Amino acid sequence: MKTAILVDGGFYRRMAQKMKGCISAEERANELENYCHRHLKNRKNKYDDLYKIFYYDCMPTGDNIYHPYFNRQINYSKTDLYKWMTIFIDELKKKRKFALRLGRLAPKHDKSWFTIKPSTFKKLCNKKQKFDELEEDDFSLSIEQKGVDIKIGVDIASLAYKKLVDRIVLISGDSDFVPAAKLARREGIDFILDPLYNHIPADLSEHIDGLRTCDSQYKPDQIDRENKSNE
Repeated sequence: MKTAILVDGGFYRRMAQKMKGCISAEERANELENYCHRHLKNRKNKYDDLYKIFYYDCMPTGDNIYHPYFNRQINYSKTDLYKWMTIFIDELKKKRKFALRLGRLAPKHDKSWFTIKPSTFKKLCNKKQKFDELEEDDFSLSIEQKGVDIKIGVDIASLAYKKLVDRIVLISGDSDFVPAAKLARREGIDFILDPLYNHIPADLSEHIDGLRTCDSQYKPDQIDRENKSNE
């Protein structure tokens, strides 16, 4: 069975960092490749044929952006995140059968905003940190991505209409893919969703052919068990 694997990159990176911790860009790229290949192993312990792994993401901004709290410009091309993502994307480009689909960010003055990170906000509420003690790392910059969801939908439609694959595996926690999934199923494609053990609406099951996550480390109670063992 020929299989295409589609990865919502932003979702995968967030979940991998949360459940498996911070590692180098090279290690995360290898981890992703190995994880995708686990989806090719079927119940008969044989491997399906891989068509391609489509990876969808967006590079973080490298612009100079004015920070209203600190009243100065910040060069985001020098941040650790920008450097990490540059290496990560370059590593994926080198991998066999990986196809990168990169979106773009909205202009820096359009739909971008700073927010205090949840961990910092909790400290402020508990009076463990004062506002005049805030640093750059206590804020996160949010900029709207453009084109990523559209690229996923277009690729699903193209794979289905052209009969290029028998199965599509989508690694995502988003329900925006439902129209594309319905189209693929009407064309006879076996559509599998991998939400990395994230909760999905109960009625979503009627629009997919199955759920499958290939690593128990993504189970929500995994972190709780590890935290208890370290106490």
